[in-house]
Amino acid sequence: MWIIGCDFHPRFQQIAFVNTEGGECGQRRLEHRGEAEQFYRSLAGQAVRVGMETGGSSRWFERLLGELGQELWIGDAAKIRAAETRKQKTDARDAEHLRQLLCSGQFEKMRIWIPPAENRDLRQLLWHRHRLVQMRTRVKNQLRSLATSEGMERKPGLWSQAGQKQFQALELAPWAQRRRQDNLELLSELLHRTDPLDQEAAQQAAQHPEAVRLMTHPGVGPITALAFVLVIGDPARFPNSKKTSQLSGIDSPRRQLWRQAAAGPHQQARQRAVARPAGGSGARGGAARGALETRLPPPGHAEEPLDCRRGRGPQAGGAVVVDVEAGRRLRPTQRLRFACRVSPV
Repeated sequence: MWIIGCDFHPRFQQIAFVNTEGGECGQRRLEHRGEAEQFYRSLAGQAVRVGMETGGSSRWFERLLGELGQELWIGDAAKIRAAETRKQKTDARDAEHLRQLLCSGQFEKMRIWIPPAENRDLRQLLWHRHRLVQMRTRVKNQLRSLATSEGMERKPGLWSQAGQKQFQALELAPWAQRRRQDNLELLSELLHRTDPLDQEAAQQAAQHPEAVRLMTHPGVGPITALAFVLVIGDPARFPNSKKTSQLSGIDSPRRQLWRQAAAGPHQQARQRAVARPAGGSGARGGAARGALETRLPPPGHAEEPLDCRRGRGPQAGGAVVVDVEAGRRLRPTQRLRFACRVSPV
């Protein structure tokens, strides 16, 4: 069996190979795509396992190995780098490091899930539609801004038949009229291109039982359901639901607030909106809101001692405990999630 460690780059790849049966070993630099394709095609019919780090510009390489029936293992770049004790980093050393990990069996623990070709092709459908919808939204915003600046009222709606007649009847300056006409033509063309994509996405979602199940939830349509299913892939690859939520972006409110607080003061408005239902109104409500407006400790941070004697609520300058998971202020008898200092309000 051929074991090949591949340090992949956009224009070339450095490989370190060994034949476990014949004992042949060495290193080579293969230019893309001709020299690399010729090398791997020369190994057709033999057992080949190639290991490489995660990265871009390798779609053609993955298709080539899949066509030749050769194994491709892709590993987490951070874990692969952490397994290397030497700080010196060269292409040849990286390729040799990958080969050693493959031979020792450590690479298998660093492998990541790679979606199949059909999954990736459906992702292209959703990505293409997403970009076209973004373009359509920008065109609509220009037309709406133009109509508003010319005094057109909100009713009838701009996109209704009556609204379109009223909009096209507006007397505009020459270049404003040209802008209106061009944007209307662009909108018509984008609608003509996005409608078939919507229908195709709905048909593909109907073919996935998981997406059909997701669409039973209110507010979940075929686009959202299909995108979720394609991104999650095989649910069995996740050890628990927490890992699934982290990948899909459905993170816990506590972790979201911590990340927003760590991002800087520009997130204060968002934190204030989340914290408002926790504190209610009045001085105590202001203290609770001020608690969430400060920098929150990271998840798992040691809880700060808190004086929660009976009858004593949160005071300005004291400490307040907020259950961010449930979005409410805790009573002294309840379990503490974390504590943060409240500045005077």
